Amino acid sequence: MINDNDKEFLMIAGKDHDPLTGRGCIGPRVEVDHPSGGRVEIPVSMMLDENYNSVLNDALKFNRLRTCHDFEYWCAVCCHIHDKTTARTVPFYLNAPQRYVASMFEEDRREGRPIRFIMLKARQWGGSTMVQMYMAWIQCTQRHNWNSLICAHVKDASNTIRGMYSGMLASYPAELWLGDEGSNPGFKPYERSLNVRELPGRGCRVTVASSENQDAVRGADYAMAHLSEVAFWSDTPQRSPSDFMRAVGGSINIVPLTMIVMESTANGIGNFFHSEWIRAREGQSDKRPVFIPWYYIDIYSTPVDDLEELLASLDDYERELIDSYGCRLDQVNWYHQKRREYADHAKMKAEYPTNDIEAFTNTGYQVFACEYIEAARSECRSPVAVGEMTGSVEVGPEALASMRFEPSTAGKLEVWSYPAADAGIYDSRYIVVVDIGGRSESSDYSVIAVFDRTTLDAGLEVVAQWRGHCDHDILAWKAAAIARWYGNAHLVYESNTLETDNTEGDPSLFILNDIAYQYDNLYYRIYSEVGEPLVHRRPGFHTNRSTKTAAITRLNAALRDRLLIERDQRACNEMSTYRYMPNGSAGAQIGNHDDIVITRAIAFAILPSLPSPDCYIGIPGAI
Repeated sequence: MINDNDKEFLMIAGKDHDPLTGRGCIGPRVEVDHPSGGRVEIPVSMMLDENYNSVLNDALKFNRLRTCHDFEYWCAVCCHIHDKTTARTVPFYLNAPQRYVASMFEEDRREGRPIRFIMLKARQWGGSTMVQMYMAWIQCTQRHNWNSLICAHVKDASNTIRGMYSGMLASYPAELWLGDEGSNPGFKPYERSLNVRELPGRGCRVTVASSENQDAVRGADYAMAHLSEVAFWSDTPQRSPSDFMRAVGGSINIVPLTMIVMESTANGIGNFFHSEWIRAREGQSDKRPVFIPWYYIDIYSTPVDDLEELLASLDDYERELIDSYGCRLDQVNWYHQKRREYADHAKMKAEYPTNDIEAFTNTGYQVFACEYIEAARSECRSPVAVGEMTGSVEVGPEALASMRFEPSTAGKLEVWSYPAADAGIYDSRYIVVVDIGGRSESSDYSVIAVFDRTTLDAGLEVVAQWRGHCDHDILAWKAAAIARWYGNAHLVYESNTLETDNTEGDPSLFILNDIAYQYDNLYYRIYSEVGEPLVHRRPGFHTNRSTKTAAITRLNAALRDRLLIERDQRACNEMSTYRYMPNGSAGAQIGNHDDIVITRAIAFAILPSLPSPDCYIGIPGAI
């Protein structure tokens, strides 16, 4: 079934379109007489303009007023751009993807909303050009003293974008220029700055910068920001995209006609742009997500010479392009032929993505496939309750007797499903896995994850999770209390930290032994010392190269087979940034965490050692 975005695009692209007459153009329109003769379709807002009646008998004044209300008309008569196909300078007639994106910009403008977008681009459709021309239109026709910023990953790219603006001004019709009297279109230097230019007669400044020089944008007065190729911005301890965005966002007020557009081709998963895309797609950002797939772009089509031969050669994926995405046969024919250039389909998907998941597929360094992660993400939801385990004491045997769940918005324990009333009569219906992090806010998180095994045929379900920082002894007893609440759950500690963090006077080594005396459903690993025939039992799951590899492999298989019913978006985000390292090991990408991922991996690693979850053990205390 074709999605809503495709339907909207097809509705715009399918219209007979003429920006000079206004026929088929974006936005609500009304047909009127042009002063020079003929009929034109103008935006409704132009007819409502207080100056409309005064221009009805003057063609030039009519056209000047129309440039203030009709973006597509302004592009066609005021803008000339370099055409990549013919290498000529031509009037800027918006293509179908550009009109699709411009329609969303215009919707926000008409409704008086700040314009905020994150745009995931395919290649060769002029996304950067359209964004920059829309900002130029605002500066040339809508506002005086309305400053803008152009920032790309490197300064040369920013200058290239501003160069499009300069080229447009060089051929701007003087009779349609709306600058102050005596001014002419064209940039002029501003205060001897190499990075800043000013529009004469409009008072609007245009600044270029790069993500590598973040301090240059601080303290400036911007109303609009065009942030290009954000996926390629440097992310180091000295400068990060998130810090840059805070600096830019702090200078732009949340008022109508302000504009922030982040646009980029994809550059793998786990980086700032990918994270911001996910936030926008999930409705957690101020920006609207826009994705332009390959089949929106006119040039990607090849006429079909032999229909029967083409249909016989299509595989399931290419048939899905027709059935699920509404692609035409000439588009599928182009895709089918283009695929022959690539050794495997994954590389074709990365270059010419059909959906946003394919767009973010990178060179293969991620451990978990994007489609597996997105399938898990579809099960995520908000918790039904948030709170903490509280009681008279935090550590020691009394903690298990006195602790209880107290709802609190400040709590760190998120609950998606409360403990089942009959949880205690089944053998380890629930599993509680503890990954122990650091004590300080800047260190790795500690995570206590609770899983329900009764849905094992359909998946291991995440039902609760605590994530935060605290002393290790408090964490260990808190986990035991949560496990007791969930029907005496099977409690698994990732024990590396507790077994190695044993500086003089540190009680960490003895924490698990103390809990073992009070909690009778701990996970024990079996091991033997080198050269000794004796077999030992020790509480806790010890992570080493061998056990970690096995655990991650099991988690990947569970994701593939839809055997993890995930509830936490952060888990999916961590999976997105979990990568293979140059030495062959796997771990979180620099600047990210993997604490939640590890709890999922350990849960699936220990499953084979547990009895069936439907094993009835009777009501505790019954005769």
